[in-house]
Amino acid sequence: MTRQESIRDRLYEAPGPKTKQRVTFFSIIALIALGIFCYFIVRQFASTGQLQARYWDFFLLGSTWRFIFQGLLSTLRAALAGALTAIALGFLMMRGKLQRNRIIRSVATAVIEFTRGVPTLLLIYFFFLVLPQIGIHMSAFWEITLPCAISASGVIAEAFRSGVNAVPKGQREAALSLGMSELRTFYQVVFPQAFRFVIPSLISELVIVLKDTTFASVVSYRDLMQNAKVLISGHDALVSTYLVVAVIYILINYGLNKLSVYVARGSRKSTAVSVKEKA
Repeated sequence: MTRQESIRDRLYEAPGPKTKQRVTFFSIIALIALGIFCYFIVRQFASTGQLQARYWDFFLLGSTWRFIFQGLLSTLRAALAGALTAIALGFLMMRGKLQRNRIIRSVATAVIEFTRGVPTLLLIYFFFLVLPQIGIHMSAFWEITLPCAISASGVIAEAFRSGVNAVPKGQREAALSLGMSELRTFYQVVFPQAFRFVIPSLISELVIVLKDTTFASVVSYRDLMQNAKVLISGHDALVSTYLVVAVIYILINYGLNKLSVYVARGSRKSTAVSVKEKA
């Protein structure tokens, strides 16, 4: 067992011929079942008239796709701002939970558990309904972005903390022995390595933030879902519109998941090269 091997390689061995045959067999069965399921769905759509041209022909118009693209840009803008805010908040919570002071550590732990336990929709209602009553007014963009960020920040804080704990203690001890302060050691030695470990988790959390932005209609933010409702009301095409929007979300999340896998593999390769050079 070499040091270059990943945790996944240590836990799982390569599948044998029989295992590969089973995987192939059940994959074929699953594809057949999925095909039958899709057939019945299409047949149901046809029997209820949902495949009529009037429910789909407006997607041939450039104005329709421009309108959808405008909503998509708003969704991505809110998701990106929410993800960056969540990363910043998660970092502060992680730093608080790693403090030696018991009071600071307890407060940070309580905040993390609160953000992890409260549903995103409840936070959105708080920002949308409660804050204006006490004189705090925000734009619709921040009324959806901040709740999504707060909801994700606790998970990100725990991911950061796991990454910090995964860095070998010898790295910190070596830096301190060279005369570096605790603060410099953390920011120049420990955290850069920890951040590399948790990049796939951060990308996965971005997927969750993106999904949470679908609550934007609560605050009347003109995102993809809100624009989809406008198309539905204008063309009386609920099934076709939501189906197209669902495909868009699936493609985006699939791309993000693939990016997460790619980054994870790149991180493992860079770690293996670094270990080999040190050896």
